Amino acid sequence: MGCFMSQAPAAATSPQLPRWLRHVGPVEAILALAELAAEQAGPDAAVFAVDQDRNVLYWSEGAERLFMLPAGQILGEHCLKANRCASCMRECGLQTRGTIRGATLALHRADGTPVWVRKDARALTAPDGTFLGGFEVLVPLGTAQHGPDAPAAVRLSDPEPTQARDFHGIISQDPSMHQIFEMIRNVGATEANVLLRGASGTGKELAAKAIHLQSPRRDQPFLAINCATLSPTLLESELFGHVKGAFTGAIRDRAGLFREADGGTLFLDEVAEVPLELQARLLRVLQDRTVVPVGSSKAVHVNVRIVAATHTSLRQRVRSGHFREDLMYRLRVVPIFLPPLRERRGDVGLLFRRFVAEQNQQGIRRVDAVAPEVLRAIEAHDWPGNVRELHNVVEYAFAVGRGPVFSLDDLPPELREAEPPPEVSEVVDDEAEAERIRAALVEAEGHVGRAAAALGMSRPTFWRHRKRLGI
Repeated sequence: MGCFMSQAPAAATSPQLPRWLRHVGPVEAILALAELAAEQAGPDAAVFAVDQDRNVLYWSEGAERLFMLPAGQILGEHCLKANRCASCMRECGLQTRGTIRGATLALHRADGTPVWVRKDARALTAPDGTFLGGFEVLVPLGTAQHGPDAPAAVRLSDPEPTQARDFHGIISQDPSMHQIFEMIRNVGATEANVLLRGASGTGKELAAKAIHLQSPRRDQPFLAINCATLSPTLLESELFGHVKGAFTGAIRDRAGLFREADGGTLFLDEVAEVPLELQARLLRVLQDRTVVPVGSSKAVHVNVRIVAATHTSLRQRVRSGHFREDLMYRLRVVPIFLPPLRERRGDVGLLFRRFVAEQNQQGIRRVDAVAPEVLRAIEAHDWPGNVRELHNVVEYAFAVGRGPVFSLDDLPPELREAEPPPEVSEVVDDEAEAERIRAALVEAEGHVGRAAAALGMSRPTFWRHRKRLGI
């Protein structure tokens, strides 16, 4: 028997297992397990296995029904011949992530109709990490309407995946986010300062509130300020307060956020933008637990926990001379990185459905189903604005559209104009093209002009190919 490793915690096995497998037959044992998984997942669930080249080795009866594709037409073929979804065509999640639990995505059957599915998958790897293939289980969540007058739309009334969790308003079924939830729960119980790192729209303020709610300070104030939106003078006054007459317009004393948040948590968003001249004062608060209002010489004791956030690297800001290194270490006692939405593709469909449900509660419009081209568009989009952008898209759709079905016309132009998912043959060709380009760059030692010439392309054409393939 070949040696392989499963991308999951090791299970307990008897030393007699290899001998037993030789006795019953490894193929028979695998088929029995696959059939058992199919029975547990339901009669319409798909169970299939792929090898290291992602060619299909096993195709269950449920897979035939779900994809409307007989085993004879897919066995030995590349899995993308059946597994038609935008995220699968960009990358193989099974190969890159190893384990997938409860990802919600829209697939397209052989006849082109869409279906929402919950995907669980497990990769097998060699001891050196080489991908050897794996198993996938797809459970249908929503089906399309049919009939001469009915739109081909996917119903949104099906239950959410069991892996979906709502952690103080942060919604995810992604294992990496669940690990972050656990980290927030653990660090929340301490007094350590936390630095949240993530792109705009990833939910940094929600994470900061979650840290506060998991802490003994939960019943005390939680205050927030965006350090990038105020001038240095206004920011200083907002943070540290001022006394009457300290400057023009200071007609009364102001306590400042540090004093207003006493006993609770202060969230400093975009902390990397704090001017250098204020960073020394901020460091003093962290070190001495005292603030001195503008125009005063009297220090006031404060008891505040700091949660800071930034979309950029504080270390880079330190290297460029724009941020104090000692302040960086004070702020990032516990760093937490929030991944962008494009790295947690399984959450796109989950969040989309949740935001639709929230808008339905407002009563302006009720949406019960979504057209298949809408699913293709939201799966193909890279979501540079992350969760905030997805929420805005749903709000936009409710504002401009009417009726119970989301159509493509309800989406903003940037999603309507997105390119449709490529055909399977194009994906396979793209993979080969990407390998050619990478090989040419290695051969040319990174020189773009020589690599383009070796492939018979102009530099602009070479650049366009690299951009399209993400190289």
